[in-house]
Amino acid sequence: MPTYEYFCDNCHETIELFQSMKEKPAEVCPKCGEKKLRRVISGGVGVIFKGSGFYCTDYKGKNASSTASSSK
Repeated sequence: MPTYEYFCDNCHETIELFQSMKEKPAEVCPKCGEKKLRRVISGGVGVIFKGSGFYCTDYKGKNASSTASSSK
């Protein structure tokens, strides 16, 4: 589920909410209770690798494998 960033025009707080893409945007601020929330367009995040099994050579270009083998 994506994380959406919201800004409250009443209390000037920025919050992040985990919501389904099908879910309607939140309207009520969880901090002040007013119906003044608006979704903010954020830059997002890059790719996040979690867990084991990712190596530095997994996503290298074609020339990286020949460079790595010649340096051994």
